[in-house]
Amino acid sequence: MPTLLWFRRDLRVGDLPALSAAVADDPEVLACFVLDPRLEASSGQRRLQFLGDCLRQLRADLGGRLLITRGPAHQRIPQLAREIAASAVHVSGDFSPFGRRRDQQVQIALGGVPLVSTGSPYLVSPGRVVKDDGSPYRVFTPFFRRWREHGWRPPASTGPEVARWIDPSELPGADPVDAPDLGVDLELPAGELAALQHWRVFVEERSDRYESDRDRPDRDGGSRMSAYLKFGNIHPRTMAVDLDAQRRGRAAYLRQLAFRDFYAAVLYHWPRSAWTNWNQDFDSIQTDTDAEATRRFERWKTGQTGFPIVDAGMRELGATGFMHNRVRMIAASFLVKDLHLPWQWGAGWFLDQLVDGDMANNQHGWQWSAGCGTDAAPYFRVFNPTLQGAKFDPDGGYVRRWVPELADTEDPHLAKGPRPPDYPAPIVDHREEREEALRRYFSMNE
Repeated sequence: MPTLLWFRRDLRVGDLPALSAAVADDPEVLACFVLDPRLEASSGQRRLQFLGDCLRQLRADLGGRLLITRGPAHQRIPQLAREIAASAVHVSGDFSPFGRRRDQQVQIALGGVPLVSTGSPYLVSPGRVVKDDGSPYRVFTPFFRRWREHGWRPPASTGPEVARWIDPSELPGADPVDAPDLGVDLELPAGELAALQHWRVFVEERSDRYESDRDRPDRDGGSRMSAYLKFGNIHPRTMAVDLDAQRRGRAAYLRQLAFRDFYAAVLYHWPRSAWTNWNQDFDSIQTDTDAEATRRFERWKTGQTGFPIVDAGMRELGATGFMHNRVRMIAASFLVKDLHLPWQWGAGWFLDQLVDGDMANNQHGWQWSAGCGTDAAPYFRVFNPTLQGAKFDPDGGYVRRWVPELADTEDPHLAKGPRPPDYPAPIVDHREEREEALRRYFSMNE
């Protein structure tokens, strides 16, 4: 009896344990992807475009034998399973709150057909790295130590040749649709081959400089692998093979993959933390949500705050769907602690704009900046955007690129010298708002 391989956040055929499990049941496999209207509605245009590009490439990798269909998964997957008389439906594990609810619904709707979960998008799946008493970690450093001790398996040897792929055109009830194409131009090519090539260039040319360059937005020091990881064009195990712990830059990169696993585990153990404060003490902190707050939020979104490093980051995001990680932290701190807006506003905007928008990483990165998450930056640590810009973009190359009004200024961070007349005045006084942020923090539980 054939099997059904349901792709989700694993849009590749190499190092895919779910594919190994599927062909172990039967080498005849129907590959499918379900465009769930709920996920389409919650995805920004760039992320939906990248998904469509990934699906087109995956379909090509499978010789055209990928069925893309639309509808609620708990309806479409059982229908397809009946269509081919599938012995099982195989998936990679999804540990997000939405994914867990969806998979429970699908398993119920499948009746006696098993939904078999093999592998996950992580080096170590959420729920496996816990304390001796079985409770989850709340702090990254001890999690990291246990994570390293736990380890992970080597990459799985899979490829398109391991299965006999069923041609969807031969299924009368398949109801295929086209992959999303919104006509959005993206800088990053999608798909498994692009991910592997992109990773190889980083390893060979930049990985040894990663520790020193990763916080410099003016340098090409990052990997830009986040979107490929988000959509599973590459498995982190494939990457970890190249990350020799004896080489500082590569060890530093492996630590970032551990952070990715940590935040996925936090969301798994505390699913409410997707949109509410992980540290509930912060539920009482005062935030601004009035008309003036909304006006300031719009200026933050469009990069018109009058703080160069913040504006550069927001304009990069608006133009490309990407923002350097250090600048993400600066922009987040500014929204929460200088503008006193709810972190959820900023997190929602990032998810709307980012190609690599990931619920666990994005939400808990924002809560780190806001001081209300696990292992969070102390709330009284308020980034000074001018000093942050000068420290991490010392020559001003990043700001000059994204804020052309400052391209010809002696100091594009405006710590000294005149402010160009066509660049906005600061939206707030940082020193005053820092004091106000601290006042609100210390008043939380009064």
